[in-house]
Amino acid sequence: MPFFIALIAAFVASSALAQPRVVRTADPAKRGLKESDFPRTIKVAENVYTYEDFHAGPEKFTTTNMFVVTDEGVLVADGQGSPAETKGLVDAIAKVTPKPIKYVVICSDHGDHTGGNISFPPNVRYIIHPLSKAALDRQTERTAPAAEPAPRGGRGGAPRVWQLPIDAEMVFERKPILLGGETILVQFLGRAHTGGDLSVYLPRKKILFLSETFLNRVFPAMRTAYPSDWLKALDRAEAMDVDLYIPGHGFTETGPVSKEELRAYHKALAAVIAEATRLYKAKVPVDDAIKQAKWGEYASWTLAASQGPIAVRRVYDELDGKLK
Repeated sequence: MPFFIALIAAFVASSALAQPRVVRTADPAKRGLKESDFPRTIKVAENVYTYEDFHAGPEKFTTTNMFVVTDEGVLVADGQGSPAETKGLVDAIAKVTPKPIKYVVICSDHGDHTGGNISFPPNVRYIIHPLSKAALDRQTERTAPAAEPAPRGGRGGAPRVWQLPIDAEMVFERKPILLGGETILVQFLGRAHTGGDLSVYLPRKKILFLSETFLNRVFPAMRTAYPSDWLKALDRAEAMDVDLYIPGHGFTETGPVSKEELRAYHKALAAVIAEATRLYKAKVPVDDAIKQAKWGEYASWTLAASQGPIAVRRVYDELDGKLK
């Protein structure tokens, strides 16, 4: 019997050594990656890819997109933050397939996911949640010249402001798309990082692109978030029949690791909300609460220094009933 136990132990040890070690971080350098390794395209399943490029800012981490290739064309989930960066995404898709981009799903309306949309082809069909459409419309009103409406645009033009086309299709809860024999579900799991967060689900492949509802090892960013609703959206995501979760920021993981990281993010979000709530209930003024907040292990996560104060203020606003 001891011989067999030793044999099993040796097998387990050798199997563990055969598995690549997963570095749990959003920091490319800590993963052993160089700036020259990006942007990069990763094949996650047959005809399904992610595209990772650097997010603008002092801390390096990735903004991640997903695209699905079919015989009839391509569906893209989210863009990048500038025309040059999104052109890189379009060019990367062209290296994978000559098929045209048919759909672009705006899962997050924030500029780091829409700021380069002018680089998508002019005839793509945009899909968006009504709350995100309202946010983009407000942004256009603030930036577009009053006497010069922003044109639809595309690769051939250079308008000053990208404007969501009038034929963009709005998704309130759920929209199935059949593209080249592949069923793709665009879903609203609830207000989360932006309020109009959409996800893209591939039921046959059991892949869910969560955009900014899931920030892999990035401190919960709450500038326009709905904290309590965000937790419920993550509950719904984790209850789905999914083998691979793809974040809007942070690295593309293998299936089992993606599940672990989504759960880790869920715990991080709950912990941040709980800490801010503790200080609120103790009647600590918000400015003092920002200084007193203790984030524990999450203090080392990417963007903790900049996003911690924002999270405290947002949770305070929610508890004060200020969020619509």
